[in-house]
Amino acid sequence: MNSIASLVLSALLVVSSSATVLKHGPSFDWNKIRHVYAFGDSYSYVQGTNGYPKFSFIGSEFNQSFTPHEILTDEILYHNTSSGGANWLQFLTSCYEGTPLHCPRQLWDFAYSGADISGDLLPLHHNHTLPLVDQVELFVKYGAHILPHPADETLVTWWIGINDCGDAATNTSITDYNKFWEEQMNALFTSVAQATTSGGIHSHLFINVPPKEREPSYLGDEVRSTAVIAQVQVFNTAFARSIEKFKKDHPQAVVLSYDAHAFFNRVLDDPEKYGFGNVTGYCSCPDDQYFWWNNGHPTEKLHKLLAEDIERLLVAGK
Repeated sequence: MNSIASLVLSALLVVSSSATVLKHGPSFDWNKIRHVYAFGDSYSYVQGTNGYPKFSFIGSEFNQSFTPHEILTDEILYHNTSSGGANWLQFLTSCYEGTPLHCPRQLWDFAYSGADISGDLLPLHHNHTLPLVDQVELFVKYGAHILPHPADETLVTWWIGINDCGDAATNTSITDYNKFWEEQMNALFTSVAQATTSGGIHSHLFINVPPKEREPSYLGDEVRSTAVIAQVQVFNTAFARSIEKFKKDHPQAVVLSYDAHAFFNRVLDDPEKYGFGNVTGYCSCPDDQYFWWNNGHPTEKLHKLLAEDIERLLVAGK
């Protein structure tokens, strides 16, 4: 039996063994988590050798499938994220490079840089962009039966909406924002339910949208800032309401929520406390005094602080 066949067989055995755990309902203990699955956008993506260059670990709108060989031989490229270094998921998992199979916590990252929730609701940033709903389809169809995800050893993270809020704020074709965000939440949580029922993942971490108006690209532009503030507020309110509904509809699921909006504001309001000297400009350089790596993405230093704060939530388990 060759090495790839062995990996596939081992993964299948792990997945099949998790079915008996689900009969008793999943439990959550961060110390037991060995597999982390991620869906989202550039704040969460890592670059893979079999991914779309500078955009994904695996898959694209051009390639919405993969073979067992492609996913199991895919390797994370070191320091290839939107932070210029490691991101929050890598700090959480200690999965910085190489095959996820060899990491202390395996990081299977389906996030795509530039993703919105659905291509049916907002235009794609690029013709190859894989929206979140398609990321979940990719996992369910081609990954769930190959990759290990025992119920009490697996966490899935959902961080999406940053691009949606920015895109919606400037989209003049949207005439009813309440209806628009209701459709967005329906699309998002249909995918969450799909990952739960069809993908077999029952522990979820939901992360809301940070204060987008504090990105360097918005500073000094009152009109754009006001518009995006409104969208972020509506999104985060609808998101919190949808999380509660999902929790009620799926009583066996573990549901954790993290307030990235509050965390970003806390750091930006008191930057010196966290070791930042500049929170309005940006520098794609090794200077760790900067909060922003570019005009829309935070630095590796911020991602590390973020991971530490998220881990406190995960350790508490609530």
